[in-house]
Amino acid sequence: MKHFKAGHYVSQGGYRAFVPNKINRYWVIDDMEIWMLLSQADRELGRLDMFSEYVDIDRYIRMHITKEANQSSKIEGTQTKIEDAVLPEQEVGSEIRDDWQEVQNYIAAMNNAMEALHQLPFSSRLIKQTHKILLQGVRGKHKMPGAYRRSQNWIGGATLKDAVFIPPPHHEVPHLMSDLEKFAHNADNPLPDLLKIALIHYQFETIHPFLDGNGRVGRLIITLYLVEKKILRRPILYLSDFFERHRQLYYDKLMRVRTHNDLGQWFKFFLTGVIETAKQGVLTFNKTLQLQKKLDEKLSTLQARQQGNARKLLEYIYRHPIFNASMVARELKLSMATAYKLINTFEKLHIIKEFTGAKRRRLYVFEEYMKLFSLPDFD
Repeated sequence: MKHFKAGHYVSQGGYRAFVPNKINRYWVIDDMEIWMLLSQADRELGRLDMFSEYVDIDRYIRMHITKEANQSSKIEGTQTKIEDAVLPEQEVGSEIRDDWQEVQNYIAAMNNAMEALHQLPFSSRLIKQTHKILLQGVRGKHKMPGAYRRSQNWIGGATLKDAVFIPPPHHEVPHLMSDLEKFAHNADNPLPDLLKIALIHYQFETIHPFLDGNGRVGRLIITLYLVEKKILRRPILYLSDFFERHRQLYYDKLMRVRTHNDLGQWFKFFLTGVIETAKQGVLTFNKTLQLQKKLDEKLSTLQARQQGNARKLLEYIYRHPIFNASMVARELKLSMATAYKLINTFEKLHIIKEFTGAKRRRLYVFEEYMKLFSLPDFD
C-alpha cells in the first residue's frame, strides 16, 4: 500500500472532479496493525455468526434492519426516531411520514436484496435494483431510481463551486463500476474479504454512481457482500450505527484516502467498526436469549387455556414491538374484548406497557425487547 494512489483530478471547466484509480489489481498490505485488527474482526464475526444457530434469527434481523435503516437514513438527514420507525403505518403523523417512508424503503430494499442474492450475484444489476426500491415514492424519486447518473453530482455545498467533494464525471461511472464488480468477484486476488468490502465501500462512495441515495446504498452493500461471501450466514452485521456515532470521522477517513492516498487509516477505521459492532451484536444475542427464557417462565404461570393465545401474542410483538388492540385482534383472530383482556394480562406480567396515556387509540410497547437494541425508553 506504500505506492497507493487514490486517483487524479480532471478539469471540467469551472470545477475539478476526482476520478479514482481502478481497484481490480493486485494488493499488498504491509501494515501489521491492519493485520492485527483484521484477525480480531474475523474472531468477533465468527462469534457473532455462531449465534445464528441459537436465537430466532429472523426476529433479531427484523429489529436490526429497522435500526440500520433508521441510522443509515439519519446520516443522510432523515429525522425519524427509531420509535417512529416501528410505528404502525396508521399511527404515523403527516409531519414525519416522508422520513418514515424512507426508512421503510430501506427495510424493503435490504430484504429484497437479501432475497435476490439467491438468484443474482453481488453486481451492478443488484445494486441498481436495490437503489430503485430505496427511492420509490420518496425524496429523490425523480433522480433516476435504479439507473446510474448521466450528469455531474457533488457532495457538500450548495453548488459545484463550493462543493466539499466532486465525484468523477458521469461518463466515467460505467467502467469504474464495472471494475468494482470485477474486483468483488476476482477469486485470484488474495486480499481478505473484509478488506475487499472496505475498499469497495470507499470506491463506491467515491464514484457516487447515483444522483441520490449513494450513502444508503453504499452502506447496505457491506452487509450484502458479507452474506454473499459466506462470512456471515445471515445478515446480522450492520455498520450504520457505528458510522452515525462517528459521522465526522467517517467522512474524514473517506476523504483522507482521496487527499492523502491514506487507505490504511480507512481500513483501520472500518475494521474497528466491524469489531465494535460484532461485539455489540453478541451482547444483544445473549440478552435476547435471557429475555426469551424469562418471558417463557412468565407465560408458563398462566392457565393452560390462556397460554395458546399468549404465546401467539408474544411472537407477534417480537415482530411488531409497537402495536394497538386492533392489530392484535386482527392478527390473532380475536374479538376486541378478548384482545384487550389478553393485552391486560401482558401488562400485569410487565411484558408490555401503554405509553400514549390516551383513552382511545392506545399504543403499547414491548419495551424490554426494544431496549436490547439500544432504543430509547417510553416513559
